[in-house]
Amino acid sequence: MIDEGEAGAVHLAPEHPASTPPTVAGMPGGALPMGRIPVGDVRPLVDGGTRPAKSVVGEEFDVRAKVFREGHDAVNATAVLTGPDGSAHYFAMQCDNPGTSDWSTTVVADTQGWWTYRVEGWSDPYATWVHDAGIKIAAGVDEELMCAEGALVLDRFASSVRGQGVDASEIDKGVAALRDTSRPAAHRFGAATSPEIQGLAALMPLREFVSPSPEYSLLVERERALYGAWYEIFPRSEGCHVDEKTGLWVSGTFRSAALRLPAIADMGFDVIYLTPIHPIGTTARKGRNNSLAAAPGDPGSPYAIGSPDGGHDAIHPDLGTFEDFDFFVAEAARNGLEVALDIALQASPDHPWVQTHPSLFTTRADGTIAYAENPPKKYQDIYPLNFDNDPAEAYAEVRRVIQVWLDHGVRIFRVDNPHTKPVAFWQWLIADVALEHPDTIWLSEAFTKPAMMHQLAKAGFQQSYTYYAWRNEKWELEEYGRELAGDGAAYMRPSFWPTTHDILTPYMQYGGPTAWKLRAALAATMVPTYGIYAGYELMEHVARPGAEEQIDNEKYEFKDRQWYLYEPGGPLESRSLAWYLKRLNDIRGWHPALRWLRNLRFHAADDEFVMVFSKSRIVDRATGERDTVIVIANLDPHATRETWVHLDMEALGMATWSSFDAHDHITNQTWQWRQDNFVRLGPDSEPVHVISVRSH
Repeated sequence: MIDEGEAGAVHLAPEHPASTPPTVAGMPGGALPMGRIPVGDVRPLVDGGTRPAKSVVGEEFDVRAKVFREGHDAVNATAVLTGPDGSAHYFAMQCDNPGTSDWSTTVVADTQGWWTYRVEGWSDPYATWVHDAGIKIAAGVDEELMCAEGALVLDRFASSVRGQGVDASEIDKGVAALRDTSRPAAHRFGAATSPEIQGLAALMPLREFVSPSPEYSLLVERERALYGAWYEIFPRSEGCHVDEKTGLWVSGTFRSAALRLPAIADMGFDVIYLTPIHPIGTTARKGRNNSLAAAPGDPGSPYAIGSPDGGHDAIHPDLGTFEDFDFFVAEAARNGLEVALDIALQASPDHPWVQTHPSLFTTRADGTIAYAENPPKKYQDIYPLNFDNDPAEAYAEVRRVIQVWLDHGVRIFRVDNPHTKPVAFWQWLIADVALEHPDTIWLSEAFTKPAMMHQLAKAGFQQSYTYYAWRNEKWELEEYGRELAGDGAAYMRPSFWPTTHDILTPYMQYGGPTAWKLRAALAATMVPTYGIYAGYELMEHVARPGAEEQIDNEKYEFKDRQWYLYEPGGPLESRSLAWYLKRLNDIRGWHPALRWLRNLRFHAADDEFVMVFSKSRIVDRATGERDTVIVIANLDPHATRETWVHLDMEALGMATWSSFDAHDHITNQTWQWRQDNFVRLGPDSEPVHVISVRSH
């Protein structure tokens, strides 16, 4: 049976040789025996195949390998994906470079779950005969012998095709022609290489000496693991206000925060991310701007978790009850939003764990519990957890806490500083949760060494914060983009955040509105997942002296942004970038190409401050319809730039001489573009073109 694959490749049925060559039992050093047709350097491959590669349902990615054989006979290759139900999907591979034996194909998995993939090398007797007979018959050498040998090959080919339930009558005609000695050899050869027979050879070839590589694991997850737009809030700030009688702040609640959800959904976001919602300790509570002395009414950092009201399995009383939380989750879903909950595995000195689970902490020589330090910084209001005193107890207690939130409908967790906990713990926790809740997504907030960031992704985190906030130069962004969309994309999915509640780079402090537009646009289009911290719309850009974070950091105080002033028709509407964020999210929704990472391609521009990249994706295999987006950005927020850009037309799926209608989604203008185009971008217009390609 012939089955056309989603990625355009063909699903092939296997064919096996008549006999299997002997292998040596117990190869020296435990080496695997080589197949009859050598297959090596299979990619993607994560840590030599000891960790799974990753994709999401419907995402295309390339499988590559080196496949070759001795002598001059034709060799071929097939990528095989095996689904959770045991069904095999075969994708024909193409030789990209005969000199280096490089083969590749584009594959796709259509259901969520654990898959495997392998590459099969095999001998192609029909292709071998076509090559040899074509040369000899044209030269008048061994014509009858070549026809006789061809008939034997086509006999085997016909038998193979019938074994797969397909009509082989066209091949039978070729066999009959080859054995008809009354006809010229060239005519007989032509009948045996007819378009019908060649088509069958491409779809379901005669495969002999099939030699598979080892099986490698592939984890296929739901699309949100790769694609989404996040919006971060401190729930206590949404609806907070100053009491007129006492002059003290009154906290927002889940009910008041829910009133903000329609506006967030209207901007096109998919995920509403809540900073920690648990009780906050009072011992060593930090005051405004991280001061050591808290004033009356200062709410403290929500990352100093735990008080007599409870710990990680409890809700801060000011925010409401579990019933109120369930209401918020339901309202988010009603607005098309998923809730992401911040998991910060640390405790205030007032956390119940200090009494009930003392083994979770490190006791110093003087009998005190060690608080968090990153010398010279000290965090007296936070006790880090120790996973080595009693690993079984630590693992079980954290797993219990996670289950509380799973039971209340949370399926996305943003993990604070996971690099300060054992990687083995995260591997176990994520895998254990996935046994019953495979749709759970974990975002790693680990601004640390690349090795650790990558290892956390390999351990199971579906998404990872990145260095995007600090990549501002053209060469930096291009280098980083290629890295993220390259081999690492098989296991690490980046999330781009222009700012966070702890990050406000000098670029954002001094770049003005142009910088805020630019960085949001790049984050929203370079990678499939990006995030915005509340207040981004208002361009809150004043830093605390001596720190790359906002003055009056929301971690340590309430922040009433009075959103109603910036709503459509409000007196401050013109000062808000909400419309711009909505536009970016609309563009993401219109263009399937922006939902993938591995299709990122960079193009050239004459100006060192102008960066050009594209994303392209075939959306209809039957018609060849392609969705393509080109982004052109002036990275200098202070000056308007005029320059020529030079497009790699092949990467756009077009010939070098093609022209197309370039529609800019930001300005709603359309131009006719070709390979080389003039652009003008900057503060006096727009810093970014987001171009929809409309081919002629």
